[in-house]
Amino acid sequence: MSTTRLFDQDAYLGEFEATVERSVCEGGMYRVLLDQTAFFPEGGGQPADEGTLDGIFVTDVQEIDGEIWHTVEAPLEPGKTVVGKLDFEKRFSNMQNHCGEHIVSGIVHRIYGFNNVGFHMGSDVITVDFDGVLSELSTKSVDLGMAGLSPDPKRADIMDFSDLYYMGGQSLVTTKANAEKFNSFEAVNKPEVSVGAQTGSIQMDLAQTNSPDADIVALPKVTDIISELLTGKMDAAYIETDVAVSYQKNYPDLEIVCDVPYDTEGSAIGVAKGNEELLKAVNEAIADALEDGSMDKFIADATELAAGQTYEGTLDENGAVPEADDAE
Repeated sequence: MSTTRLFDQDAYLGEFEATVERSVCEGGMYRVLLDQTAFFPEGGGQPADEGTLDGIFVTDVQEIDGEIWHTVEAPLEPGKTVVGKLDFEKRFSNMQNHCGEHIVSGIVHRIYGFNNVGFHMGSDVITVDFDGVLSELSTKSVDLGMAGLSPDPKRADIMDFSDLYYMGGQSLVTTKANAEKFNSFEAVNKPEVSVGAQTGSIQMDLAQTNSPDADIVALPKVTDIISELLTGKMDAAYIETDVAVSYQKNYPDLEIVCDVPYDTEGSAIGVAKGNEELLKAVNEAIADALEDGSMDKFIADATELAAGQTYEGTLDENGAVPEADDAE
């Protein structure tokens, strides 16, 4: 039975009554299903609403098969009538930000012809992802674009490309628990399977090529993809092999299930079109860095930093990881 979505009927509804239909305990927290709710569940890049049910704080709201489940800090008895109150200041802020995202997307599409393919609303930062390179290179406002760009012929009218400075393989990644289930392109190429890739990347092209029927999710950062995999919100993902291996060191639950072949191998630097002198200098610098080994060291260091580090233990009084001497 689907939950009645009161927020679709009135986006400004801040308080409501509902009946508890089911309540389950998971990991010390309680998940509650109501017959109706004004709490907007997480989805479409927008975070879940916050608030209370009978004074009990609602920490998360998720929609599963048409049912909207509320995670709360204490049990609520089935059959009980409860009063829900939203943190409406946060709800209204989310509404305004989501509206702004549509406005910006419309402007970008009208001017550049790019489509919105991803949206994420964080507490401090909102990101919008497009299916094209919004590069200052196209207007020659900058001279160089350094973002691990693949020398895709479709971008040739926007920028010139340097020689390749990095050759890296690509992998299909999932979790150890799902390794047997999602172990091939065929296994993930299904509408019910969610497959992640970084927005505007080689990996996104590979996802669309190898698993076009899957529910492809574009996210701006690899860290977001890793988080979605580990929390079970995403089934599999296309990730650069070296990056995936680096993340495995800190997150052993990750599993690389197979290599992914691709034609446009490697990363290059984008150079403003027509600047032959700069392009020559960039290629010379790349050649020197490859020859003396500094490029390999830079890539290894950058990959390690991108994966981050994990720490198990008690944080200090300021919420930081204690120094080695203090932790002993």
